[in-house]
Amino acid sequence: MMIHQYKLNGYNIVLDTYSGSIHCVDDVAYDIIAMYENSDTEQMISAITKKYPDITRQDVTDTISDIDKLKDSGQLFTQDEYADKAFDFKNRHTEVKALCLNVAHTCNLNCEYCFASQGKYHGERALMSLETGKRALDFLVENSGRRVNLEVDFFGGEPLMDFEVVKGIVEYGREIEKTHDKHFRFTLTTNGMLINDDVIDFCNREMHNVVLSLDGRKEVHDRLRKTVSGQGSYDTIVPKFKELVKRRGGKGYYIRGTFTHENTDFTEDILHMADLGFAELSMEPVVCAPNEPYALTEDDFPVLCEQYEKLAVTMLEREKQGKPITFYHYMLDLEGGPCIYKRISGCGSGTEYLAVTPWGELFPCHQFVNDPSYSLGDIWKGVTNTEVQSKFKMCNAYAREECKDCWAKLYCSGGCAANAYHATGSVTGVYEYGCRLFKKRIECAIMMKVAQALA
Repeated sequence: MMIHQYKLNGYNIVLDTYSGSIHCVDDVAYDIIAMYENSDTEQMISAITKKYPDITRQDVTDTISDIDKLKDSGQLFTQDEYADKAFDFKNRHTEVKALCLNVAHTCNLNCEYCFASQGKYHGERALMSLETGKRALDFLVENSGRRVNLEVDFFGGEPLMDFEVVKGIVEYGREIEKTHDKHFRFTLTTNGMLINDDVIDFCNREMHNVVLSLDGRKEVHDRLRKTVSGQGSYDTIVPKFKELVKRRGGKGYYIRGTFTHENTDFTEDILHMADLGFAELSMEPVVCAPNEPYALTEDDFPVLCEQYEKLAVTMLEREKQGKPITFYHYMLDLEGGPCIYKRISGCGSGTEYLAVTPWGELFPCHQFVNDPSYSLGDIWKGVTNTEVQSKFKMCNAYAREECKDCWAKLYCSGGCAANAYHATGSVTGVYEYGCRLFKKRIECAIMMKVAQALA
């Protein structure tokens, strides 16, 4: 049984971890729930009537009775049904459903915090050939089993530096969809420098989603996202992003930023981007070596928590004003949501999701590219390094000792394997700082759902 209780924005929120039930309660019920498991009725009556002089003995017993009913109906104090289920992750199916195609190991920006080392991934500059790109799609089809919807993300470096090949790969995908009864959903992630009318028309016709990199206010963005000659890129890309989104006609896109020690007031950056006219927004905490000047520090942590709260409250206000924005990390589906298998196993990196280098080598995801110990094989022979793949099969919320007693484990699935690896040296470790930030974001997202439901 696991309950998580917290107060935020005037709401007393109680989450029942294993049923996913969320309750917004008054102060008396909140306190009784906190005592419920470790106190008898008389102890609860005594404590509550002492704390709240206006509350009668009958009020307390009525509230306890309501809590009993919630427990009996499986909405409070539910057992963990999943821990003993036979989720045989070692032998789980590993049909591939998504590829990250690193079409360009080169970039026209020189962003200081880039995990890909200016797009080169600590190796040589390289562009994917059309032949390799076509073979990558064949590999995906061959290894996708019965899955019909397949996802391909054009990534880099900067994928628009290999734009003709991107177009050729998409054209090939559209041809083989028909013969194999598959459907490709293509996504492109770009820094925007090379966007022009041709790119906009192509993306708006063929791309299911477009991810646009912008860090917020001009001075924040230009501090770390510079051209190779050292110029800020904000003034070049913002008009291009505006034009692309305007002509996108409501199709999927989002603006993705990174915040660092230099802009812990990142809510201002999100609101700046909203005021530019962008409504689909994401802002990720930087993950880097702790000695970097822009690395997040322990002193930053309470500031970041305040920012997440401020953002949630501001988003609710903007919604009332008819100016809603979507923040990627606050997107929660409390009614349906992912199936339990997905909630336990996470993103599927190394199993259902793989990254492909310009020369066709396979890695568990883009954050492992060019780490020789994580090379899985290639798009011709398939996954040959099954020993490493088996580590990723075990990346789930129940494989990590640190997650055992965590109320948020069915929201994060144990967290990002790459972040865990870079922080602890193990893909089944836990990136503790990121974990704490994630829990704050979930608290804010749930609070927003409560506020919207009560409104």
